[in-house]
Amino acid sequence: MSWLATLKTETPEEGFNLAIKLSRMAVKLTQPDDEVRATLRGDYANNADSLTMASQVVAMNFQTVAQANDFWRDN
Repeated sequence: MSWLATLKTETPEEGFNLAIKLSRMAVKLTQPDDEVRATLRGDYANNADSLTMASQVVAMNFQTVAQANDFWRDN
């Protein structure tokens, strides 16, 4: 089975966690070399602009997940 079976989640918190997973997987798939990612991590981990951009990517993914879940509308 795929690592991403669905965008559906039970709660907004689960949706946010999925948004983080989507963001992390995008980095992993874009740069599949573990050693290169580990080397680069120090550069962006200490850079406020890089961290802000990472937060923006998570926020965009969270919007996608929220839309897929009809913004967790009551049934």
